[in-house]
Amino acid sequence: MNDQEVLNALLDAARAAGAEQADALLVHSASLAVQRRLGEIEQLERSESSDIGLRVFIGNRNAVVSGTDTSPAGFAALAERAVAMARVVPEDAYAVLLDAPEPADGGPLDLCDAAEPDAEALLARAAIAEDAAMGVKGITNSEGASAGWSRGTRSLATSRGFFGSYTRSSHSVSATALAGEGTGMQRDYDYSSATFLTDLEDAAAIGRRAGEQAVARLNPVRPKSGRIPVIYHPRVSNSLLGHLVGAINGAAIARGTSFLKDALGKQILPASMSVMDDPLRPRGMRSRPFDGEGQRGQRRALVENGVLTTWLLDGRSAKQLGLASTGHAARGTGGPPGPAPTNLWLEPGSVSPEALMADIKEGLYVTELIGMGVNGITGDYSRGAAGFMIRDGKLAEAVSEITIAGKLPEMFLAMTAADDLVYKRGNDAPTLRIDGMTLAGA
Repeated sequence: MNDQEVLNALLDAARAAGAEQADALLVHSASLAVQRRLGEIEQLERSESSDIGLRVFIGNRNAVVSGTDTSPAGFAALAERAVAMARVVPEDAYAVLLDAPEPADGGPLDLCDAAEPDAEALLARAAIAEDAAMGVKGITNSEGASAGWSRGTRSLATSRGFFGSYTRSSHSVSATALAGEGTGMQRDYDYSSATFLTDLEDAAAIGRRAGEQAVARLNPVRPKSGRIPVIYHPRVSNSLLGHLVGAINGAAIARGTSFLKDALGKQILPASMSVMDDPLRPRGMRSRPFDGEGQRGQRRALVENGVLTTWLLDGRSAKQLGLASTGHAARGTGGPPGPAPTNLWLEPGSVSPEALMADIKEGLYVTELIGMGVNGITGDYSRGAAGFMIRDGKLAEAVSEITIAGKLPEMFLAMTAADDLVYKRGNDAPTLRIDGMTLAGA
């Protein structure tokens, strides 16, 4: 049986067990990962799995069950368990199974690379990365380098007539290096991941940057407290995007637990800034032809010219708010859908990172954030940080054991973006500057 036949058999079993409506998700995955440290293999792991999930509806009640047995012989028992659960759980007036959308006319998303590396190829890639890191002057040890490959297929069917399936692949390489000795040691890392192997960054460049970044962090100091401009390196600036989309998540808005709950249609970023979300970007790290409820997503500006234009909505949160789904439902086999972004990015500015800091007499350049001291209800922001001081427009001494703080609504309005946006993670932002943040140091 193919995946569509398997899912249809499960939906038939759900109806036979008494479900009024149902949807079913089938996920196949395979992966290969290696870890190498100081020339020795520390990990070589291959995994393959299949998981299936069933969500059933009886009136305003619904329940989800999942399992790893994808044989139709067990579907009757799985469906009976789901229906029995649905009969006893509390009613949920907002739970909904959405209609199947109209067929899409979009082109191919190019999500699956036919290249499947073997263990030797991955070990060679990890070796190149680690050797490059160890070749950097000042590097004294290694936490290892890793390389990986994965491929997964997701198939979804609903009793409202939807069926869809897609396969995506992923390739990755990373390295972590140590510099210095004893209690003065510092570590840093770099990595690359891509849907296609040909888009993966050179392993030697990854290792070399990991080593150079670790050496640069040696002998950190703890600066004095004060209010200063803060520059976020791209590998941490995307965390600000994460806080923003968390605050416009439809579930949080429906609960009234977001500091942006009254901000729709209002300016929340500088007028020069826009935040984009696009599930249909070819080879995107989070691209997909349909969401966790079978809805077609589309490229949209979540924030356009500084103005918040939409919430991130799945079917349930959309119904709570009296709106339509935005196609942002995400789910696994073991739980119901919930809103989540896809390929998310902040549009770049027009100045280089160097120009962005050129007028800063004293500031902070953040390369690492620690902890999760962010209050999603009030927008209060406080996180541990490490990086470098900025003096007279240039990077200066390394710093650590500090905290940066502010209020996210004020921080968002004070942001300035550089021109160095790179699509690397699926949640991407350029170098960002925020003036007037509080630095807690010595």
